[in-house]
Amino acid sequence: MKLAGAATTGGHAKLLVQDGEVTVNGEVDTRRGRTLQPGDVVAVGGEEYRVCSSQA
Repeated sequence: MKLAGAATTGGHAKLLVQDGEVTVNGEVDTRRGRTLQPGDVVAVGGEEYRVCSSQA
């Protein structure tokens, strides 16, 4: 979430997740460290972010 600009710090991201303000593919997810897959959609604060595949 930091990389996408949805959270200002890692601590801020942690609080967003703990408070249930983050959805993954339309479902609230309060687990820290979830592994996201290409195509997953993460929503925070009314903004959606689609996970893209990384290329080395």
